[in-house]
Amino acid sequence: MRIGIIGGSGFYQMEGLTDVEEIKVETPFGKPSDALILGNLDGKPVVFLPRHGVGHRILPSEINVRANIYALKSLGVAWLISVSAVGSLRQDIEPRHFVVPDQLYDHTKDRKSTFFGDGIAAHVSLAHPFCPQLSSLLSAAATEIGASVHNGGTYICMEGPAFSTHAESELYRHFGFDIIGMTAAPEAKLAREAEICYAVLACCTDYDCWHPEHDNVTTEMILDNVRFNVETSKKMVRAAVAEIPVGERSCACSTALQFAIATHPDKIPAAKRHELKFLLDKYLT
Repeated sequence: MRIGIIGGSGFYQMEGLTDVEEIKVETPFGKPSDALILGNLDGKPVVFLPRHGVGHRILPSEINVRANIYALKSLGVAWLISVSAVGSLRQDIEPRHFVVPDQLYDHTKDRKSTFFGDGIAAHVSLAHPFCPQLSSLLSAAATEIGASVHNGGTYICMEGPAFSTHAESELYRHFGFDIIGMTAAPEAKLAREAEICYAVLACCTDYDCWHPEHDNVTTEMILDNVRFNVETSKKMVRAAVAEIPVGERSCACSTALQFAIATHPDKIPAAKRHELKFLLDKYLT
């Protein structure tokens, strides 16, 4: 089993990899964001993928998340760390702080976030959208390296690419959300369908636009904080990877599809069954 790392804004490569191999993967859902980088990180087999492509070419709404998650699954990824830039909706979550959220609210409007349909129905449980075991390892890694980390919280995933209006930002705070980003919702849903343990390391870049001293969020401000966060997040990821256990997983993520497939096996189209072989074979053979 491999450990996957999805790099967010500014996080386009993972230092420390040995035995590096670059692979271009074709999937039934199209091409992933970029070539996938295979290697070993301190003795652990990993796969790295830059979410927005090297050079940040892809908008959040344009990311082919189905292809990304499918490609990672096909390469044996069982654990997936997602590094993501976010805005803060709380005074105490300051720019350049880190958050490991435990809840998710999907406020996107135009994302493909399921592998199913076209003749097969499945309904996975998403009550707890992030793997608690992997999230705990990320939190411990952040503490280990001395980063300012907040454990738990709700990530609201907006459509983008524009940042929030002031009215939207105030409403999200009224609802009790803690951080806001543009990528976690489809990744979390598809990772769960693929039975991959998924957790987010959220890197705070700004106060959104609700804060009286930050009412105009600019790309320049965010990119400056992104650059600061990237090096710290790389250290956290490396520390977390070192603690991820080798062998069979015991969490519910690993059996998410066991009772989720509603369609009778005889009614599943052969083409769809072949397309989703990495997900279905353990239950339908």
